[in-house]
Amino acid sequence: MTRNPLKLILPLAVFAAVIAFWEIYVRMAAVPSYILPTPSLIAKTMMADWPLLSASLLVTLKTTLTALVLAVIGGTALAMALSLSRVVEYSLYPFAVVLQVTPVIAIAPLLLIYMPQEMAVLACAWLVAFFPILSNTMLGLQSVDRNLLELFRLYGVSARQDWKARLQSRLKAFWYLRRPAALPAFLAGLRIAGGLSLIGAVVAEMAAGSAGAGSGLAYRIIESQYRLNIPRLFAALVLLALTGVALFLFLSLLTRVLLRHWHESALPREA
Repeated sequence: MTRNPLKLILPLAVFAAVIAFWEIYVRMAAVPSYILPTPSLIAKTMMADWPLLSASLLVTLKTTLTALVLAVIGGTALAMALSLSRVVEYSLYPFAVVLQVTPVIAIAPLLLIYMPQEMAVLACAWLVAFFPILSNTMLGLQSVDRNLLELFRLYGVSARQDWKARLQSRLKAFWYLRRPAALPAFLAGLRIAGGLSLIGAVVAEMAAGSAGAGSGLAYRIIESQYRLNIPRLFAALVLLALTGVALFLFLSLLTRVLLRHWHESALPREA
């Protein structure tokens, strides 16, 4: 089975056509660079300001990846606890929902008051990445086929009735049945959380940058806006977009590697 080359050629062709039209239009219409710079000028600015932009990129990338790792650890651990105990689910899940539905842009100023700047930015990125991991992992853990659970009990996993045996039964069912079934949903949440962690980091950096602090790419965007250095602003935006695309592609590749041999979503499709 051969791959369809149009899946790669068509997006690249459309992207190249858009960039070419952008370049030609700005040059022919003589649009000032402080309104809309050409792609060639953005590329030159990115190369000229690379030491500054790369340092800011590393700051944003470090915050994004750290928040994503913490969201995976916290979201997965809480989802496991919620799936194993109804009491824990009824007690804690509403608070997770409240944190999710509250806009992070409204929380960021408060976090900047009560936390050091770096911790506040990290907390904002973690907040927006945490809930997709939690909700998707919970969905996967609770979506196991009931017939399989009954078959699990039928083969004597929960034959004894004391509390230790029941706990052991739940843990075995979780490890051998719920955990593999939840993996696709967890990976779907991970792809969503990857982009959201970058968004949360940018929003928090903008909130910190408005107070005159910060050194991430979002701060460089605000700084460039104030100084009317629009080519640098676009260069920072391009780096942010490339970072998001690279993160999404990496997580998509991870999903494919983990699921390609057994799950329908990752199996090769007929042309």
